[in-house]
Amino acid sequence: MTVPDSTGRTRALGACAAAVCALLLTGCGSTVTGQPVAARPSTVRHIAAGLTTLLPEPAQFPARYPAVVLPPEAAAQAAGDLNGVIRGATVRPEGCAPDEQQFGPDHTAIAVGSDETSRATLTVELTRTRQPLSTLREQVLRCGEMRVARAGATTTVSTELDPPPPLDADDTLALRRTVAPDVGGPGLTQTMRTLVGQVGDVRIAVTYMTFSDAPPDTAALDELFTTAVRKVREA
Repeated sequence: MTVPDSTGRTRALGACAAAVCALLLTGCGSTVTGQPVAARPSTVRHIAAGLTTLLPEPAQFPARYPAVVLPPEAAAQAAGDLNGVIRGATVRPEGCAPDEQQFGPDHTAIAVGSDETSRATLTVELTRTRQPLSTLREQVLRCGEMRVARAGATTTVSTELDPPPPLDADDTLALRRTVAPDVGGPGLTQTMRTLVGQVGDVRIAVTYMTFSDAPPDTAALDELFTTAVRKVREA
């Protein structure tokens, strides 16, 4: 959120004074130039369909990733895995913790496909939000590295933006994220590639996650993200 400075408040008060003078015909002698600009809407378009119905069907996941839809409690756990911040954790710097997330059929819906051979997953997360996707982009830019602590365990969560995918959505972004525990070891660092899009008040995030050093399956990620965005857009 941007807080206007004193110059901004002075300009706003000056504009109000000019308008009052004109209405009262007191001869202020001020002329306001320029063209009126329409204010941007403060809310995003509502998508009426239920989130669970907007998830890709398990059969629409890439063949190597047999999928299931998670119940609300499991979805809450999965959401913490995807952003690297489990519930109840302390996050530093301040202001970098993800927004508090609600769970339930009209708040969050998650489907996960797993490749047991590579220990990789593809996850589709749909969330209902009143915020534009730009708020997430700004947070990633501010919070490229976070320290997350809970129950005596501490991890470093590092996030970078990639070029956004060119899809027909209100907005899109791409990010890379690693979650590295202070007490490390082989197979303990979590790496993710996430594509995010927004259509109206539905945010679509598709994440490829693995604990191995193998190259990410970007073809499967792109395919599933395209499917997920299209299904929401056509709702």
